Amino acid sequence: MTSTAVAPRPPAPAKLKILEVADRLFYTEGIHTVGVDRIINEAHVTKATFYKHYRSKDLLIVAYVEGRHLRAKHLIDEARASLTDPADVLRALATLIGQIATRPGFHGCPFINAAAQFGDPAHPVRQAVSRHRAWERALVTELVTELGNASREDAVDDLILFRDGALSGSNVGDPERAYRALARAVERIIAERDAGAGSQRLTA
Repeated sequence: MTSTAVAPRPPAPAKLKILEVADRLFYTEGIHTVGVDRIINEAHVTKATFYKHYRSKDLLIVAYVEGRHLRAKHLIDEARASLTDPADVLRALATLIGQIATRPGFHGCPFINAAAQFGDPAHPVRQAVSRHRAWERALVTELVTELGNASREDAVDDLILFRDGALSGSNVGDPERAYRALARAVERIIAERDAGAGSQRLTA
């Protein structure tokens, strides 16, 4: 006797609507400034419906952070799909960050913004942000390793820091200048790979 896998049910439309409204308001206005009643009113649901799908505001915030993570992962997967050279992937990621930072309505990195509003590292929202950051670091480490950079950990630290700086700087300053600074940092990391490869050829 064989068992038939049952496809998971799609989320209820009301649940999706609540998250859609929360995503917009949390990002544009700040998590702590947006109350549950505002979300309920703009999502056109009842309070009972809200608490049926999200037992607390904190759980909704975690869902917001996790949703932003999935969107970021999708964008990066798309950017990597047709590229094989890790140098080209790093350049593509820098370009993607530049495109995001220059879009209308950009208000900084949603993960940095969320973390800034929850000081306790053990809070579920901070943990959700930490999971995203761990995934992000693993991605950069993988690319730098493929690149063959001799100072791998330093290169990863530099790229993460410049990524954060580019997004934060774009929010409070000139997005184009912030992107160019990130692009220069990426090229320096790539140049270190190329310089190392040249040294190996000379000593071979």
